[in-house]
Amino acid sequence: MRVARLLCVSAALMGLAGCGNDNQFADLTTFMNEAKAKPTGVIEPLPKFRPYEAFAYSASNLRSPFQPPIKNDTVARQKGSRQIKPDETRVKQFLEGFGIETFEMVGTISNDTGTFALLRGAGGVHRVKVGDYLGRDNGRIVSVSDSQVDVIEIVSDGEGAWLERPRSISLKERS
Repeated sequence: MRVARLLCVSAALMGLAGCGNDNQFADLTTFMNEAKAKPTGVIEPLPKFRPYEAFAYSASNLRSPFQPPIKNDTVARQKGSRQIKPDETRVKQFLEGFGIETFEMVGTISNDTGTFALLRGAGGVHRVKVGDYLGRDNGRIVSVSDSQVDVIEIVSDGEGAWLERPRSISLKERS
């Protein structure tokens, strides 16, 4: 029992002997002294931030920069006719929701009922015939040949009258 008591006392003395070295925590003591030396209660002011300025995009109604510019020659410009006008009572077809420039002709199909053109655009390949409507400007297909589809569009002349504008979609080979 005496031996056990002696071992406990000697272990405690050895543990306390390790705590006496002050050089081991010199950097911690220096930091604490610097922290205590700083004045308390002083808070640096917040940096100044510029307020958010909202940006309104105003060029959305202008001509697309990827389309060629339209020459506006008022002297040589065609005058529209009041007799020509689109049929507003007719039900719009699916392909009238897309611009005519997005379509390309990829082929033709013929059978007993007539010749049909195959147009790629609007998310797929569509079969059209003479009399179908195409494009946003009231375009009506007037002829289908092996090499092109002819379309007549009815567009406003800007002065309250309407013009017929011929367009054609040529066959795209090797598509």
